[in-house]
Order: sequence, then C-alpha cells, then structure tokens
Amino acid sequence: MDIIAATRHGKVRGRVDRSIASYLGIPYAAAPFGVNRFRAPAPVEPWEGIRDALEFGPTAPQRPYRPPLDQLIPDVDIPGEECLNLNVWAPQAVGEPLPVLVWIHGGSLRNGSAAMPLYDGRAFARDGVVLVSVNYRLGVEGFGVFPDAPDNRGLLDQIAALTWVRDNIAGFGGDPGCVTVCGESAGAISIAALLTSPRAAGLFHRAVLQSGPPHTVTRDKGARTVRAMAKALRVPATAEGFAGVDRERLLDVQDELVGRADPVSGGPGFHIVVDDDVVPADPPPPSVDLLLGCNREEYRLWFVPSGAVDRVSRLTLRLALLKFRIPGRVARLYRAGRPDAKPGVILGEMATDLLLRGPLNRLADSRLTDTRPGDSRPADSLPGGSRPARTFFYEFAWRSPVLELGACHALEIGFVFDNLRHGEALSGPDAPQPLADVIHRAWVDFTTSGDPGWTAWDTRRPVRVFDHPGTSTVLAPRQEELRAWL
Repeated sequence: MDIIAATRHGKVRGRVDRSIASYLGIPYAAAPFGVNRFRAPAPVEPWEGIRDALEFGPTAPQRPYRPPLDQLIPDVDIPGEECLNLNVWAPQAVGEPLPVLVWIHGGSLRNGSAAMPLYDGRAFARDGVVLVSVNYRLGVEGFGVFPDAPDNRGLLDQIAALTWVRDNIAGFGGDPGCVTVCGESAGAISIAALLTSPRAAGLFHRAVLQSGPPHTVTRDKGARTVRAMAKALRVPATAEGFAGVDRERLLDVQDELVGRADPVSGGPGFHIVVDDDVVPADPPPPSVDLLLGCNREEYRLWFVPSGAVDRVSRLTLRLALLKFRIPGRVARLYRAGRPDAKPGVILGEMATDLLLRGPLNRLADSRLTDTRPGDSRPADSLPGGSRPARTFFYEFAWRSPVLELGACHALEIGFVFDNLRHGEALSGPDAPQPLADVIHRAWVDFTTSGDPGWTAWDTRRPVRVFDHPGTSTVLAPRQEELRAWL
C-alpha cells in the first residue's frame, strides 16, 4: 500500500509493508554534479505533484572494497546524479511524535551507502523509532582538500541532511526535538566532528559513536592525498583541475592510491580537517548524552582475511613499534597478557587500543566533570528539570566463527539494527538472536530516553560488555593496558 508524506520541497510517495512505512531516496540537497561539484551542498529545487520515494536513490561515486573485504562488506552501487538523498522508516500509524535516529554509515570516508540492506530501518520503526539513513559525498569529492573549494564537503552534506530532518521529520511522525545521530567507523568519526561543530549546533540531542573516535588532521596533511592524485592525473591540485577529469578516471586513480589503506595498517586516505568553520581548532566539549564503544577485536577484520595476522613476524612487530613510536614497555605488557599469541595478534591488539579503545576512553574521561559518579537520575528528577550530559560505554565481545573474524570491526551493526539476516557475511547464519534483542533494545532506549540501561560512565569506568551468553557490566576492563599509553 502506498502512503503520502509532505516535505518542504514537495510531497513524496512511500510504501507500507506490515505496518511500517518506508520512503526511499528523498533528496535533501541538489545533485553535486555540474556547477555544484566540489561546492557546499545546494538547496533542493521544489517539485510539483507527488514524487515517488519507492526505491533507493543513487549512491555516492566510489569503487567497491578490494578483496576479501568486498565479500565481507558487500556494497551497493546505484548510478545517478542525485546522490545526496536519505531514507526514512516509520510506523504507519503515529500518535505522539516519535524519537528519531539518524544513521551515518562508515567506510573510511570513501566507501559505503545508506542503501546497504544491513541498514534497513524496519526494526527501529517497529519499536517506535523513526530511522533516517543518509548518503553523503565520499572520497576526493567529499573530503579532498583544495585551495578553491570548501573543506569537509561530506560533513556539510551530513549537516544539510540533519537540517532536513529538523525541518521535515514531523511530517513522517518524528519529533525534531528528540534526534539522535548514530554512526559506525567513519560515520562515528564524522559524528565526533559534528558534536563540536557550530554548524551542527541544535540539530541533534544525543549521539552514538560505534568504533570511531574523534579524529581530525590539519589542512596540509589532509591535502596530501589530493596532491598525490594530482600528480598521477597530471592536473593542478585544485577543484577546478579535478573537475575537468572524467569521474571514472578520478575514481580509478583514487582507488590505486588509497584502495589498500585501512584504519589499522594506515596508508593514504581521506580525513576530516580542521578548518575553523565547520570543524573548529579548539572545539568545546560535547554537551549531549553519548553512547560510545568498540568491538573487542576490531583489528581482525583487516588482519585475518588478508592473512596479515600470520605474515607479521617478530621483526615486523619491532618495525611497527618504531613506526608508531610505541614504547617497549607497552609491547612487553601486551605480550605478558598473551604469552602464546602470534606477533600479528599482539600488533593488532595494540593497534585496536591505540586507535580506538584508548581515544574513546579518553573522550569518556574528558566528560567526567560534566556528571557525578553513579548519577543516572532522569532529567526531571534533578533541580530545574535538567542534568549534566552523561556517557555510556560498551564493548561488543561476541566472536564470529566466520573466517576466524572474532569480535571484529563492523560485526555489531547487524545486532544494532536487529538485522542478522543481512549481516551473515560477517556473523554467519547462526548469530545469537537473543544478543541482537539486547543490543537493539539498548539503542532504542538510548534514542528514546538517553539511558541504554546500565550505569553511566564515572570514575569507576563501567563498561557494558555485550556477549552471548553473559552480557554484563564490568568496571574498568583492561585498564592497566590502557593506562600504559598515557
């Protein structure tokens, strides 16, 4: 059955299936092609009549992941120019306005889309949350640093999408005053920047960071990939120079330079840059409730399927310690805790803590002055009806049997979306549904009330460890290793 919703730009036709309404491919900004290429997102032109929103819209130009990741994280490629679009899932019948969860996908700022089946929002809508998923510009088009173009264009796209949510989501049954942003990997890194961006102020009220810490670089460092691409293309390192290159050729060169890079091993890539406009140099601390965490064995997504975990020798480990300036005492501590582990496992565990677990712990600690230890009272129970912003920390620990991936990067997404069927490439066909029930409910509760169901972060450092069987809250897990990095 079809259903009609109104936006400020015109009406859209969605579809109802089992009491869930879906609206797909709604443009929130003009197509970033032609005169709009390498520019900040431009407004959508209003349309007459009713626009069909029955199929996913075009995805941002990109190349697929390289093997073997292309099989583990199967991407979606939908051609077309209107790639700045979003999708909405909502209950068919809505009484009071419902909380809204806006999903920002990951993919190292060069891959991914909101059209991936894994991100289907039906389970959230089933449980009383309006789910919005967003496409944004990727790679050099979204995050290349040029002297003649605005920085962080992909981040500006996300802000435009959040502005659309503020202005239009009431027409879909959502509450614009109760918006949570949620993202994984590069999506979480993007949200960490949005948390401190003056451009995003007031557009959301809670945030979820899955396996992605705050991370920005200088403009000069951010421009290195553009300069390398310009050299290969034999054009000036300017937006004007790149605009004259065939898009397929641009994607080929981009893939040649950054296609093998990953967050753990490093390599050239794309970054959010400090520009003192969208991303300030001295950002204020985030003032909204945060749910954040990571997976216990993040590194295994990159180290295990590629065989790197077995190729790392003791010499390679020593060279990596020198490259990343990791003190010998840190390496000795990790070895002592894993006496039978391969050098590749030791390196991967340290990389996970250096790049993810450690920075997220520091972010949580930086907010301790904003809350009292153990204070989990609701806002209306505090004087004046307000309370300090709270932080909730989690760790995903269930181990996938697929290719010995363990508790690897991105594995938790199928559980968060209660969509294990479309997460089987990573989790296998027998992933525990009871664990998905618990995790999905925590995300629904946090989106609805700001409380996912365990003790807020305080000086005891409580961490909700999601596993099956045996989900529990643990105080200060692995703090000796984390303190070694200070």
